[in-house]
Amino acid sequence: MDEVSEAPAQPVKRRRRVVVIVAIVVVVIVAIAVVSRRKKAEPGTAGKGGRGGGGPVPVATATVQQQDVPVFLRGLGNVQAYYTVNVRTRIDGQLQSVNFREGQTVRAGQELALIDPRPYETALLQAQAKEFQDNATLQNARRDLERFAPLAKAGVIPQQQYDTQQATVRSAEGIVRADQAAVATARLNVAYCHIMAPITGKVGLRNVDPGNMVHAADANGLMTITQVEPIAVTFTLPEDDLGAVIQHMKGAPLLTEAWSRDDTQQLSTGHLETIDNQIDANTGTFKLKSVFDNHDGALYPNQFVNARLRVETRQGAIVVPAAAVQHGAQGTYAYVVKPDKTVESRPVVVALSQGTTDVIASGLAPGEMVVTDGQDKLQPGSKVQLAGEGAGGGGGRQRKKS
Repeated sequence: MDEVSEAPAQPVKRRRRVVVIVAIVVVVIVAIAVVSRRKKAEPGTAGKGGRGGGGPVPVATATVQQQDVPVFLRGLGNVQAYYTVNVRTRIDGQLQSVNFREGQTVRAGQELALIDPRPYETALLQAQAKEFQDNATLQNARRDLERFAPLAKAGVIPQQQYDTQQATVRSAEGIVRADQAAVATARLNVAYCHIMAPITGKVGLRNVDPGNMVHAADANGLMTITQVEPIAVTFTLPEDDLGAVIQHMKGAPLLTEAWSRDDTQQLSTGHLETIDNQIDANTGTFKLKSVFDNHDGALYPNQFVNARLRVETRQGAIVVPAAAVQHGAQGTYAYVVKPDKTVESRPVVVALSQGTTDVIASGLAPGEMVVTDGQDKLQPGSKVQLAGEGAGGGGGRQRKKS
């Protein structure tokens, strides 16, 4: 009897399980419907597409402009001194004095240091004495030659003696010339004791202090002078830009701007001087050199800057903020605000980008208004509220007091 009573109980349990599962599914469906209704009722969501009970979508806008746009090519640059001279001594001796301050700007020909000149002045006196002695010998030989000339002509002395005296005079002249060269060398060594600035520029830190012995064979010089007015900036550009640079170099010198590393401050303005004679095969770039007056000292040797080379200026170009141009599956487009405060999605063609500005080749006209912020909430036909307007879209006008 127990087996008979348990058999019909199993279908009942199965039906209960089915009812519970169905109930759970119904509850989930109802919850999803409630959540979706709440989302549709949120502000901005109901107004999506410009229809429904929600208000207009707040956006930021900008007006399409027509203006001249300079076209810049950008590259990472390194500031280099126009001339760099490592000043060395050309003689050996004791450094007697240093006549400059570290970091001072010196002029070409200015005395920078003095090596003890006394040993070289003594050598000069010895060379001059030797020259004086040999000059006396030369004068005596010339007078003997003058006396031998008529005697040889009259046959009183043999011709060989006269010829020998001529050779003696020439030999004495050669000795005097060698003495003159020795005197000039001694004078030059005395001049080398006075170390002069070869160029106008800024002196760096000195490498030797007064009192030390210096030698012409020393590995390090006495100091380094760098010419910073003018100063040069070398930078690189991709090899694809080489043709444009060469083409526009045929006219006036190309303007170059030097900017800070964070691209927030313009440091100086110069012009392109030359292009390197080869492309770097490893990086696919070519090197350029621009020159800057640098009268204000804004550029410093070995400083890293961002270089901007202006290759041309596009006249009457259509420009918009780069934030107005959107990218989608169908290409680039922009939301244009119509007079009724609705938007339309319009395809645009970007000719080039210059920083935060895009030059538009087609798709927009001067004076039109484009959305620059808030595009993620828009669809074609959406109602918009411009920045600064009231919630009612009335341009923020206040009611008159009664």
